[in-house]
Amino acid sequence: MSHPVINDMQARMKKALDFCLHEFSSIHTGKASPAMVEGVMVEAYGSQMRIRDCAAITTPDARLIQIQPWDKGLTKAIEKAIQTANLGLNPAVDGNLIRVPLPELSRERRQEFVKVANRMAEESRVQVRNIRRDALDALKKAEKDGKISEDDLKRFEKDVQTATDKTIKDINDNLAKKEKELLTV
Repeated sequence: MSHPVINDMQARMKKALDFCLHEFSSIHTGKASPAMVEGVMVEAYGSQMRIRDCAAITTPDARLIQIQPWDKGLTKAIEKAIQTANLGLNPAVDGNLIRVPLPELSRERRQEFVKVANRMAEESRVQVRNIRRDALDALKKAEKDGKISEDDLKRFEKDVQTATDKTIKDINDNLAKKEKELLTV
């Protein structure tokens, strides 16, 4: 027997984990990845757009990101957006292509990225613990209102803790993998 509170909690925890993984993918490890620039906002057509919504992003090799705007008029705007995004990248316009070579990461820069990854992981763990608290509060209220029995409450509390432990373990495992990736030269 499952409870709607448990189902909602599991869905929210999955979203928190997915968000954490997406955040990790934006940290650059010395290998080119479209995720590094796809979320950068560009001034286009009088509004803000993500680069991925107005250009094709490819990685022809491990040290280069190539961006081809669908509208050639956006080339300069995309170049400027990448420069001002504080990513430590220097785009170069080549006709209607934008090439973004990745600099070799220094040891200090790698350590900085590890700290960023740790901060992202901690934010996700806090989010998961808040989701757990919300679920436990909702279950206790349901028990108090007579919607579930005390035995069900205890069983559901165990389910909540199991899901919390699993999600936090997944976050920690992915953090360890990201740290290893960052520190490997």
